[in-house]
Amino acid sequence: MTQQSNAITAEQALAAAKKTSRRQQKVGRVVSNKADKTIVVVVESLKKHRIYKRTFKQTTRFYAHDENNSCSVGDLVRIEESRPLSKLKRWRLVEIVKYGSGIVPVEQVVAEVDPNLQDESAESAE
Repeated sequence: MTQQSNAITAEQALAAAKKTSRRQQKVGRVVSNKADKTIVVVVESLKKHRIYKRTFKQTTRFYAHDENNSCSVGDLVRIEESRPLSKLKRWRLVEIVKYGSGIVPVEQVVAEVDPNLQDESAESAE
């Protein structure tokens, strides 16, 4: 047998990985993309209190690898487990399920335009 007959293409390997992936996947919302090639994803889950049986919402933050810096704040994304990529990153971006509205907080826009403007408004309020 030759090596060429046993070799599989990258497309076949990717298709096989999608079918037999045993890695955990989660869907969450991007809350930060300030670091290079890193996003912070918040995953919300409903838990039931073991004594009082009341349902409450629990949020967990995951640091995920975004190779192309394609995510923005507010996007709904799917992340998947991976090997440790840094001190905190153990997840990688699989796909962007839904793009966010792209709305940026007013304070952030003002700070980018003129940082002194915020200082003046704070002084005038006092």
